[in-house]
Parts: sequence; structure tokens; C-alpha cells
Amino acid sequence: MAKLDSELEVPCPCCGATLVVDVNLGRVVSHAAAPGGPRPELDEAHRILQQQAARRDALFEQSVVAEKNRGDALSKRFEEALKQAQDEPASKPLRGFDLD
Repeated sequence: MAKLDSELEVPCPCCGATLVVDVNLGRVVSHAAAPGGPRPELDEAHRILQQQAARRDALFEQSVVAEKNRGDALSKRFEEALKQAQDEPASKPLRGFDLD
């Protein structure tokens, strides 16, 4: 197709596609899709699915361990805060009009 003087070829900033815009019409006249990256072969699909499943299982196990240790960490933090509160002397809280 012959390109007119009123047409501009613009690359899409999001997907990298090429758009041809007619200035007089104020609209996109044609669109050329961006070249895609390398696609995996169908023979590799089984291996890719196994890797993704192993990754999901590892993340799940990691979250289970983190959840089990979460209670211990919270109880340790509580014990430390309680000990610090007992060691500090009790003071009268400041009020807004005490600062004037």
C-alpha cells in the first residue's frame, strides 16, 4: 500500500507495534503487530509445565514454613516488648495543653 503524505508511522510505546495514523482523518489507518519473542517448542511444553509446578510447590512450602515460624516470631517480639515495658518506669502521658 502506498504511503500518503498525510500518514505518519508511529511505534506503539506499550506493545511495540507499528501504527500508521492519517493526520487528516485523525485515526489509525493500519496496524502491524510487534514481532514476538522466541516461542517455546511444543516438545518442551511438558518440561516447562514440570518446572512451573516445581516452582509453585517450592513457593508453597516456603510460605508454609514462614507461617509456622510466624507465631514464634510474634511471641518473641511480644516477650521483648513486655520486658522493655516492665523495665521502663511508668511516666505520666503528655497531653496537648501540657506543652503550652
